[in-house]
Amino acid sequence: MSMQKTKNKRKLLILFLGFLIVYISWLSFHLIRFKSYKTDSKVSSFYEIVGVYHIHSTLSDGKKEPDEIAHIAARSGLDFIILTDHGEPNFASLKAKGWKEGLLMLSGAEMSVNRGHLVGLGFKTPSQRFSENAEKASHQVNALNGYTIIAHPYSKTSWSWGKYAGYSGIEIINADSMLKKNIVPVLPFLPALFIKPELPLLKMLDRPEKNLRKWDLLNRSYKTYGYFSTDAHLLYKPLFAFLRLHVLLIEPLASDFEVAENQVYSALKKGRFFNAADAAAYATGFRFWGKSGSTKIPMGASIQFDSPVTLNIQLPSGLRQKAYLICNGKSLPLPPGNPAIYVATQPGVYRVEVFLKERTPLSRNCPWIISNPIFLREKNHEQDQPCPSK
Repeated sequence: MSMQKTKNKRKLLILFLGFLIVYISWLSFHLIRFKSYKTDSKVSSFYEIVGVYHIHSTLSDGKKEPDEIAHIAARSGLDFIILTDHGEPNFASLKAKGWKEGLLMLSGAEMSVNRGHLVGLGFKTPSQRFSENAEKASHQVNALNGYTIIAHPYSKTSWSWGKYAGYSGIEIINADSMLKKNIVPVLPFLPALFIKPELPLLKMLDRPEKNLRKWDLLNRSYKTYGYFSTDAHLLYKPLFAFLRLHVLLIEPLASDFEVAENQVYSALKKGRFFNAADAAAYATGFRFWGKSGSTKIPMGASIQFDSPVTLNIQLPSGLRQKAYLICNGKSLPLPPGNPAIYVATQPGVYRVEVFLKERTPLSRNCPWIISNPIFLREKNHEQDQPCPSK
C-alpha cells in the first residue's frame, strides 16, 4: 500500500514538474518575443512633452513618498507627473509639488463626492475644503482657475450621471480598473512583473468600449477631454512606462515652476494632448489638426462649422499601424498616406484612434493611441443641455 502511495506521489511530482517546464517555456517564449517599439518621427512645430496622470503617494493610499515617486519618474524619462492624492483637497500633497531632479511634479486632488470620484487639477490652493457635492466641488475648483476630471466612471466608485457641472475631462482608460477587470486572464503572466512588467500590464488592456461610448455621447453636447490614467498606488516604475499623456506646448517647457505648471495645465485644459500605451511603442510624433482656409485648428479646439474642414492625421513613422477617424462615435474610412487627409463636409466631433499592427502583447481591439477631439459645431449648438443619464 505504501509502495502504491509512493508511486502516486512520484507521478504527481512528474506531472507537476512537466507542467512547470511547459509553463516556464511558454512564459519565456512570450518574454523573448516581447518588444517595445520606438519611432523615428520628427518633432513638429509643437513642443511635445510626456507625462503620467493620476498617481497616489504615502500622503494618501500610495506606497511611496512624493520625492521617491519623482525620482522614479525622472529616471523613467518623463517630463512631468501629476499627483492626485485623496482629499478635498490634500493640502500636504499640494505642498509637495515642484521641480524634482529635472522633473515637473504637479499636484491635484482626487475627491470623494456624492457622485463618485472627481479629480481636480490646476486650482489655486483653497482656504477651505471643497464640497462633497459633485456639482458644487466642480464649480469651486473652476472658480480657482482649475478644472475637473471624472475618475474611473464605471469601476470602483462608479459615477452617477446628472446635470453637467463644467467637468473638463473623463478617464477613458484607468490601469487600476483594467487590472481588476481582467485579473483572471492576466494571472498566467503575473510572474513577468519581476522581469518585464510591461508585458502583463499590456496583456490586461482591452478596448474601454463603455467609457468611449459615454465620452462620445458627452462630446455631442460638451467639450470633454479623454485621459489615460495610471491610478498608481505601487508598481510606479512599470506604470510610468505604460500609459502616458503626450502634451503639445507652443513653447519649450519653462524653467520657472509656476510658468511651467501653467503651460502644462493650460494645454491639458484645452485638450492639446493625446494618450498612448507607450509600453507597446513610444508614440512621439503623432499629430491631429484641422485646417479651414488659412486657419489651423489644433486638437481640442472648437470652431463653428460653415465650410469644409481639412483634417490631418500624422502618424509616428517607422511602425506598422492603422488609424481610424471617429466622428460622433462612428468610424470613417481614411485615405492612404501619412499624413492622412480627410475633408470633413459635415459638422461633428472628430477624434482619432490608432492601432498598432506590430507584434505586440497589446490586444488587437485596444487602441494604442487615442487623440482628443476637434469639435466642428453647428451654428445653433448650445452647451447647456443636461448630461445623458445613462
